[in-house]
Amino acid sequence: MSNLGRLKLLEQFAQEEPKEPFNWYALALETQESQPEKASGYFEKLLADFSDYLPTYYPAAHFFSALNDLEKAKNIFEKGIELARSQSERKTLQELQNAYQNFIFENDLDE
Repeated sequence: MSNLGRLKLLEQFAQEEPKEPFNWYALALETQESQPEKASGYFEKLLADFSDYLPTYYPAAHFFSALNDLEKAKNIFEKGIELARSQSERKTLQELQNAYQNFIFENDLDE
């Protein structure tokens, strides 16, 4: 299936099941390279409407970091770490903490 075909299918799923966070997550991942403005909207929707959907935080933080929106990326990492801790998701917590430390170091930021 072509990228365009996959994108249309994902958009259809999101319209049919708008309360299913995975549909928006898949759209965000699918569009982040080719249509960053759309991906930004999808990540924003996920963070606002599905704030307890843990898989969002790692790619969203990296996405906004790549756009050089460092403050937003930092906040997303911190919220993701807090959520992973509250959901007792140790593996995700460790991945987020490691990525956050690298992000802080690479961008010469203060924690």
